[in-house]
Parts: sequence; structure tokens; C-alpha cells
Amino acid sequence: MTLTESHAFGVEEPGVLDTTIGDLLRAAAARAGDRVALIEGVDDPSSRREWTYAELLADAERTAQALLARFSPGDHVAVWAHNIPEWVLVELGCALAGMTVVTVNPAYQANELQYVVSQSNSKGLFVVDDHRGNPMLSIAEQVRADCPDLEEIIRFSQWDDFLASGDPSITLPAVAPGDQVMIQYTSGTTGFPKGAALHHRGLVTNANHYFDRLGMEEGSVIVTQMPLFHTAGSAMSVLGSVSMACTQVLVPAFEPGLVLELTETYGAQGMMGVPTMLIALMEHPNFAQTDLSTLMAICSGGSLVPEQLVRTLEKELGAPFTIVYGQTECSPVLNMTRPDDTIEDKALTIGAPMPCMEIRIVDPETGETLPVGETGELVTRGYQVMHGYYLMPERTAETIDHDGWLHTGDLAAMDERGYCTIEGRLKDMIIRGGENIYPKELEELLFSHEAVGEVAVVGLPDEKWGETVAAFVRAAPGHAVDKNELFAFMRDNLAPHKTPKQWFAVDEFPLTGSGKIQKFKLREQWVAGEWTEL
Repeated sequence: MTLTESHAFGVEEPGVLDTTIGDLLRAAAARAGDRVALIEGVDDPSSRREWTYAELLADAERTAQALLARFSPGDHVAVWAHNIPEWVLVELGCALAGMTVVTVNPAYQANELQYVVSQSNSKGLFVVDDHRGNPMLSIAEQVRADCPDLEEIIRFSQWDDFLASGDPSITLPAVAPGDQVMIQYTSGTTGFPKGAALHHRGLVTNANHYFDRLGMEEGSVIVTQMPLFHTAGSAMSVLGSVSMACTQVLVPAFEPGLVLELTETYGAQGMMGVPTMLIALMEHPNFAQTDLSTLMAICSGGSLVPEQLVRTLEKELGAPFTIVYGQTECSPVLNMTRPDDTIEDKALTIGAPMPCMEIRIVDPETGETLPVGETGELVTRGYQVMHGYYLMPERTAETIDHDGWLHTGDLAAMDERGYCTIEGRLKDMIIRGGENIYPKELEELLFSHEAVGEVAVVGLPDEKWGETVAAFVRAAPGHAVDKNELFAFMRDNLAPHKTPKQWFAVDEFPLTGSGKIQKFKLREQWVAGEWTEL
């Protein structure tokens, strides 16, 4: 069907999985109990623990019984750790126990931890003693008194004692597909975090559809390098793997050399990483001699992926590439390209909507559906939409309208096939002298220059024009940021008013825990005088 309006429906198959996370795990264990489900991908191969699906189910049920010895169905339990197998067991155990797992970024400091644990009314907090120099147990004890609902801090270093504390005779409660099971806090590209309350049906279905469109087959091997506190880790990777009884190799924390070794050692068929991760893999000295021939699919998302990077990844990694677009509030995937899409579609679009959901592009002011090809706000509705922001009814009402449409805050355009392109965030759009400038267009062009490794285009306050265009550039290996060269390159390819006026050389971008560049922090740092113009 050829569309004339920007209103598209995902295909009807595969359908919505009206099931729970616990039943998804039980089904995997029933048909593939002896298959390895989870491998702990630590540096030392001799220390890598493994679980079959039968063992994973047994330990998840023991986790649920230990949880029920302390808390009640419906309670909230926070997890503050890097990627460890016990994190996965708490996620699965909470689902079996009818509880909600609250995910916490292991990079958080005291104020951030206190906010999440308190705002989520978490009664329990699982924590590692420390990670990458962050004294997490000490911080947890420090904020404990300021978290009124927190009843117990449970150390992952005492996991065996925790498991042993459960009563094997405890009967696990009945759990419904529509029950809340996870609260994920928005990752902070726009500041104040909000807890998206997600349900079994949304998470299970979306993860399964993601693996299906990625081209993964039953029993494939997947490398999980995305953090578990993010939906790309705990939802797409963990639950997608369980839905197809895949073997998941869990990377404790992203380190490109380790990811390359794990991919080769276990013959992985699939991996996902934000652009910063995939760039780091290709820039690693071991990349050229690593055998990645088993890879069947590579997926990226989380931020805009420049066209040149898409082409480079397919060439260098030797596997079909897909682009995924989503939001935590949507469980999380909304659009995705297919491995067999053309290189132009994979480089320039985010594909069509996922199955069983509805997407429109609307005028941000009127809410009217726009004609095909016009830029507006992307909105969606369907099984995947969150219940709302936890204890934030006003913010929920701002995001989900009375007809059930979730407003993403992203600018997009749709073609006659329903394929979409993302033009940027509504809040990121630069308005210079009344002219709308979309940073993505400039970032795509700059990234095609050989000297540019990463780039973020940001609007900075300007008395005359309202906003001025600024480019923050990290040089590619072996290159330097030459302002005059890049300025001339842009002027040769863009209208003068779009060419960045201010240029900054970046050694390291401020990132969210999932690898997204935090443009608002660049803007804040500039206002505070922390950047020197080239």
C-alpha cells in the first residue's frame, strides 16, 4: 500500500505475546533445558560461569522464593550493579514473584541513587560492593536513612546466603501479562529522570519482535554488551534471548578487546551496540585479526547513526546491519530496518514500525497527521506503551494523550512505505533567525569527513539570532580538528546559515550510561564557560 498521510501500522505477525516473563522462561526451559542460556563473559576464561536453561529457571525460582521471604508481590526492588549474572536472576526472580525490578545506573552517585530508590518506593536494594572505582555499597549505606521505604540492602557478594534464605515450599504467585514488572528511569539526555513503568506483555512481545526482525534463529549466540540497567540490555537482549532460547554471553562492562574476544570464542551470531561502542570495536588494535565471520546481524541505535558509519560497519564487520529506534517508554523498540533492506534504507532511515503497533507523524502544534514527507513529531500507540511515569501523573498526561498516543518528542518524517527518518529532538532543533535547522543533517555531513570520529551539533544562545550553530568534534585516529578545513567543507555542501559558527575539539563526550551523547550537558558546560572555541 502506498501512503499519502504519515500514518502507518506495523504488520500483524508475529502477534502480541500475551504472556509473562516467568512463563517465557518456563517455555524456554521446557524445550531447550540442556542448552546453555547464560555465560558470564569475564576476562579470565577459566572463571566464566554458565547456566543451562534448566539451571537458569531453577535459580530464578530460588531467587523468587528468597525475595518472597523478605518482600511481597507488588513490591519494588532496586538493582544497582554492572552486568553480572545475578542481575539477570533478580530480573527474572522479580518477574516470577510478582514484583517490580527498578534499574539503577552503576555510575550514579549518592544524590542520584537516593532519588531513584526513594522516588520508586523501593523496599529492597541489591548492590555490588564497588565497580570501576565507585564505592557503591558505601554509598548505599550512606543514603539508606534518606530512603524511607528501603527495608533491606542485599549484597551481591553474599548471593549464596541470599538464595539459601528462601523457603523452597513457597508457592509463587499468579502473575498477569499486564502487570507492572519493571521501572526504568529515562537515561538523562534531557535532564530530570522519570521512571517509566513497564509491563510483562510489552517487554516480552517487543523483545521477541526485535529478535525476529534482527533475523536471529532459535538457539543463536548473542553477545550482550549493552548495560542491563537499560532496556537494550535487560529487555531487548535478555528477554529476546529467552524468547528464542538463545545463548547469551554477558559482558560485565563494555571493553572493546573483551567484546571482540568473546564474539570470536563463542561464535556469536548477533550483537548490539550504540555507535560509540561499534566505533571503539573497529578502532581497537585487535579488530583486524579477530574472526567475526559467525556474525549474522549487527544492530545499533540509541542515537542517530550517520550514513557513513552504517556503510563502514557493514563493510568492516561483514554482517547485515540494522538500525533500531525506540524509547524506554515504549518497551522500547518502535521502528527497525531489516537485514535485507537496501543499504540506502539502512543508512538513511529507521525502517518501518514494528509489528502490532501504530505510528503517525503529526504537527507539534495542532496534532494533525501530516502528509507523507513532511517533518513533525512521531507519536505511537499500541501494546508497547508504558503504564505511565511512576507517581508522575502530570508528566504522564503530557506524554500520553487522551486517545492513547505516546508523544516521543522526536522529529521525524515518513515516506509512502511507512519507513521513517529521524530529524532530531524537538528540543534539539535549532531555530536561528526564524529558520529551523536539524542537527542530524549537519552531523551526517560532518561524519562523512575523514577527520571526524564523532560529532554533536548543538544550538547555543545568541543575542542576535536567538541561537547559533555549534559543532563539537572528536577527531578520528590520526587526525586533528581543523576548524577552517571543516568550515570550508560544510560551506561547499550546505546553505550558509546552517554552517556551524562555533567549533570545539572534544576528547570525550558526556554520555549517558547507554552511550548517548548528552547535548544538554554540552550546552550547560558552554554556558558555564568550560569550553574554549577553536
